[in-house]
Amino acid sequence: MIERLDEFMERANAAYYAGRDPFADFVTAPEISQVFGELLGLWACVVWQSMGSPPRFQLIEAGPGRGTLMADALRAAGRAMMAFGEAAELGFIETSPRLAESLARRFPAAAIYPRLSAVPSEPMILLGNEFLDALPIRQFVRRAEGWMERHVEDGRYVEQPAIEDLPDDPEGSVRERGDAARAFIGAVAGRLGRDVGAALFLDYGPMESGAGESLQAIREGRPADPLADPGAADLTAHVDFAALAAEARARGAACFGPVPQGAFLARLGIHERTAQLGRNASPEDAARLIASTRRLTTPEAMGSLFKALAIASPTLPPPPGFD
Repeated sequence: MIERLDEFMERANAAYYAGRDPFADFVTAPEISQVFGELLGLWACVVWQSMGSPPRFQLIEAGPGRGTLMADALRAAGRAMMAFGEAAELGFIETSPRLAESLARRFPAAAIYPRLSAVPSEPMILLGNEFLDALPIRQFVRRAEGWMERHVEDGRYVEQPAIEDLPDDPEGSVRERGDAARAFIGAVAGRLGRDVGAALFLDYGPMESGAGESLQAIREGRPADPLADPGAADLTAHVDFAALAAEARARGAACFGPVPQGAFLARLGIHERTAQLGRNASPEDAARLIASTRRLTTPEAMGSLFKALAIASPTLPPPPGFD
């Protein structure tokens, strides 16, 4: 069976998240430090106030995993602003039945949605950490006769002529296109044009659009062949932030960023919060807190490759971390 690469990636990741524990293969920012989720919870509080503090709104996380980010965010928001928690209608966008069941046990009052369009049309704040990178991509390779699109057959690439209009890159160049990510961002932007709100995405990828191949697979914590054993490894690719920002603006939303994750978290107060927690911790725990913050913020770790991008209703001011 020949499949276009994005079709193969979508099928492989659906099988992976349905049958495996992804946290046995990789760790995300909320699992590295509680401060990450806490800061996003406080970010949401400030955004809610800028929305006019609606008495009811949708607080949504896309791709929530085991719910660590949301648990930390709600804890911090509840301490800082009780009215925020009372107004929030909690929901998750999750397609994996296994993860959805786990989230329902942990957050019994939350709604689980298979897609954004199922979320009720109300004011909304949406969070997405390492969600966009798992959405399927297409790949194009420049050959002497023109651009070819990659398909997958029996664990190997096969190429078929591309019909897309692509730049005149040198022979051998590779370009990736994230149609699914653009469609999701476009839907978010369209939603924020109708219902007041904002969305925050943190993920990895370059600041500017460019050529290159970034598809990768992680299996048991190590790099693996992306085309081998579909469903046995997590497939991800770099997020094209420039293309997503252009899509959001084309749909009439305001867009902020991308900015490096390290700078974004620093503006939200990650270093101050880490120091505050460290004062009440044992020396060993304080050292672990500092190491976790460094992992999230230093350029040589996650601080530079990872970016933050916010999309908002055009009537809202710049959200925290972007002004």
